[in-house]
Amino acid sequence: MTSIVRAPDFDQPGLAWFNVAAPLSLAALRGKLVILDFWTFCCINCMHILPSLRRVEEAFPDEVVVIGVHSPKFAAERETANVAAAIARYGIVHPVIHDPDFRLWREYAVRAWPTLIFVSPDGRVVGQHSGEPDPDRLLEAVGSTLAQWRDEGLMRPGILASTPLIVPSGRLRFPGKIKPAPGTEKRWILADAGHHQIALLDDGGAEIARYGSGEAGLVDGAAGTAQFNGPQGLIADERAIFVADTGNHALRRIDRESGAVTTLAGTGRRGLALGAPAPALATALASPWDLELADGLLYFADAGTHQLGSFDRAAGTVARLAGSGAEALVDGREEEAALAQPSGLALTPDGRNLYIADSETSALRVLRLGGQPRVETLIGTGLFDFGHVNGALGQARLQHPLGIAWWAGRIAVADSYNGAIRSVDPAAGTVSDLDDGLLCTDSVCLPLAEPAGIAADGAHRLLVVDTNNHRVVEYDVAARTSRSWAE
Repeated sequence: MTSIVRAPDFDQPGLAWFNVAAPLSLAALRGKLVILDFWTFCCINCMHILPSLRRVEEAFPDEVVVIGVHSPKFAAERETANVAAAIARYGIVHPVIHDPDFRLWREYAVRAWPTLIFVSPDGRVVGQHSGEPDPDRLLEAVGSTLAQWRDEGLMRPGILASTPLIVPSGRLRFPGKIKPAPGTEKRWILADAGHHQIALLDDGGAEIARYGSGEAGLVDGAAGTAQFNGPQGLIADERAIFVADTGNHALRRIDRESGAVTTLAGTGRRGLALGAPAPALATALASPWDLELADGLLYFADAGTHQLGSFDRAAGTVARLAGSGAEALVDGREEEAALAQPSGLALTPDGRNLYIADSETSALRVLRLGGQPRVETLIGTGLFDFGHVNGALGQARLQHPLGIAWWAGRIAVADSYNGAIRSVDPAAGTVSDLDDGLLCTDSVCLPLAEPAGIAADGAHRLLVVDTNNHRVVEYDVAARTSRSWAE
């Protein structure tokens, strides 16, 4: 790398820092390679490069410093508390600057999320990369550049002291989706993403079983030794629990009788856009986020390629269900339509309509499965259009919804970044807030904090996964009450 321009300093007043005791400056980091990671916590591509950056940090701990520069897209991402929760949820331990007014973004001439800026040991910008880098090439490029700088005597090795955020320990840690587990007794399955486990709960919220060792990894086997990595989505039938193992880019199966875990699809690496049917275990997926079941098919939201996929259990293949792979809001036939980080799925009982929480467009969309499949938009207008507006579908606005459930003719939406539960009536063409006026019966009542999952139980009961509060909340709509159900 050749030095180009002097890097603007990031030690500026008014910026919040995380994971360090005090703000850092270019002068303090002289003699090290600094990698600035411009990101926003909603962005799936930003999540994808975190493991690559971790590899670099671990390979060169005394010569490389990664600093995240959080540049928010959504209104909720401007809130410092939400940024802190995201840092803890993603396990980020390097320093992070929160830059809600895009000061550093403009000074470094950044144009897209994610963007990596490389700053040399003498404080000059020597490279830039927008989008997801190839993990192996990134590590190789950093290694060869450091070797050159060592020969030139530019490096001053030394470990940077850090103070990572601490998340209170509890039974749940940043849980994702919740779904019913069919059987003779009422049971619920919960993706306990922060613990890398799946929990089986009774109807009172008490724990019956856990699957996964609690360590992040991609390991099949017995319930207590198998490993998941940040699972977000799931679905069950009477014989098995199917898991969207998000961090592993894989689909997994848990046998409900034995507890044994097997991998159904994915290679453990981030994949490219889905297409024609291909062998499931040889096809790389990209952050599957939610699941639905229908007649031998497992539908999945492949958030990282902005598509819906299907896994054919009999054939052992995966294929595109809908979405061209472009990140946008475009309706039309399944191969022409464009989605943007689909994160929640809800199939109607007749199997004809698959509703989609299309998070990056803050949209509620539907895939009509009868005849010629077609994607339609009920709420939402584009990648940068969001808000908290009720009323007619065409005027309503959401903010980065993550969870949805079919609910007695309506769709219940976990409107994550608005911290609200919305009720959508497709027949009437209206949207309303469901949680307005509900009486909380807990001794200490908390507002919802980025709810990511929701499940319906009849016409009057909802279970809502309150992710950043590490709990599940029960809504009794008939009684107009809410309470913590599992935490």
